[in-house]
Amino acid sequence: MSIITNNDALVGADPTAVAHADRVTAGLGLPIDGIEVADPATGEPIAHIEDIDLEGALQAVATAYEAGRSWARTAPRQRADVLHEWHALLVAYAEDLAHLISREMGKPLAEARGEVKYGTDFVRWYAEEAVRPAGNFREAPDGGASIITRRAPVGLAVLITPWNFPLAMATRKIAPALAAGCAAVIKPANLTPLTTIFAVELARQAGVPAELVQVVTTANASQFSEAVLRDERVRKVSFTGSTEVGRTLLRLASDSVLRTSMELGGNAPLIVFDDADLDRAIEGTLAAKLRNGGQSCIGANRIYVQNGIADAFAEGLAQRMGGVAVGAGLGTGTALGPLIDDRAVRRMRALTDDAVTRGAELLTGGTELGSVGHFFAPTVLDRVPADAAVACTEIFGPIAAIQRFDSEAEVVARANATEFGLAGYVFSESIDRALNVADRLETGLVGINQGVPSNAAAPFGGVKQSGLGREGSAEGLEEYQSVRFYNIARRETH
Repeated sequence: MSIITNNDALVGADPTAVAHADRVTAGLGLPIDGIEVADPATGEPIAHIEDIDLEGALQAVATAYEAGRSWARTAPRQRADVLHEWHALLVAYAEDLAHLISREMGKPLAEARGEVKYGTDFVRWYAEEAVRPAGNFREAPDGGASIITRRAPVGLAVLITPWNFPLAMATRKIAPALAAGCAAVIKPANLTPLTTIFAVELARQAGVPAELVQVVTTANASQFSEAVLRDERVRKVSFTGSTEVGRTLLRLASDSVLRTSMELGGNAPLIVFDDADLDRAIEGTLAAKLRNGGQSCIGANRIYVQNGIADAFAEGLAQRMGGVAVGAGLGTGTALGPLIDDRAVRRMRALTDDAVTRGAELLTGGTELGSVGHFFAPTVLDRVPADAAVACTEIFGPIAAIQRFDSEAEVVARANATEFGLAGYVFSESIDRALNVADRLETGLVGINQGVPSNAAAPFGGVKQSGLGREGSAEGLEEYQSVRFYNIARRETH
């Protein structure tokens, strides 16, 4: 099989698009110094954010807590109306949000627009869920009493979001918290805080009380977490990020017996059977692998292809990935943006070199691109040995690592041989096989014949070391609610 080389010419940023993003940034009223936020396409600073100390973080907790006492008593319809108004403003400012996401995170503008749609869907969904609070009424089995169950706000929530989806991860946590009647302190990642700051400002314009959602940016994330999670006013923590950090937060949360939602690391298997539609499997794999430049917790990580279709699949995927236009997220026609920083680029190089050294075939890519910014070529490795680092670690970048298999039983066993269990993918024209394999995969979600399974109406989350709890759907609202019951004694009257 011939090696396909990537075009080393990077797509440059569109000056008009950059100016658009910078106008939005200028309107945020940010400080002139503090924590630097850089453009991953150039490495140049684009803004600074405040470095809030522990005293400031605890003051944010106090402020949000007091505002939350009133918000918890508001009618569900009032909360829903505010969330609907926030959704309307997010839609109205969709282009500003997309340009800001692309500028600070690096993803192509078209993909940033997709994130805006995805992120705003959570706000609309929870605006609708807010007026449908769950509850129940039942007779006590032994008679003499009626039992009423209702849901109440769990209390002040600390929300810690990652850098890779700066709008969607914020709205996926803030919207259900507000719908349930909770206040929130949100700490966005320092690499991409601007989108969250802007989104929360729009929430305030929509009628969310200014004190209710506090944004805390800090250079010392570990001290922040330890201080606020030990504050008795905090009753909930929701975190999206690495399993290592998640374990630390769970230990902290255990001291105060906090409600927790943890969306942690992934090692997603993508399985292509011989009977799959080849074109659909390639396109689905491309989407599952290159979404957000591969910097996604549900990104296809271990690609298993059955031997009968493997040669054609590997060649087709290499051709498609080798032709992907790489460049600045705000460049016209960019399909793959930069990685988030230099560490990510070095990691991609190390994973590629290790796999090739162990016997993998490099079909395309495998190199850094450009002299500035953090670019790595879309890469396809075939016949990756099971002991290669790329075969057993979360890649978080644009490397497609193909392994081959013979039987269904074999591939299911290999797919489940990991401590992680967030997402999986199955490609087969047999719906029976696809569903049977999906049922046997130890994951929280499965994409069948598609590479982008996420939806605001679906309960997102993992099993095993990939986390606890769910975000999205009705289950996402329940994560911010406590179940209470009233036992009402009854006696017969004559």
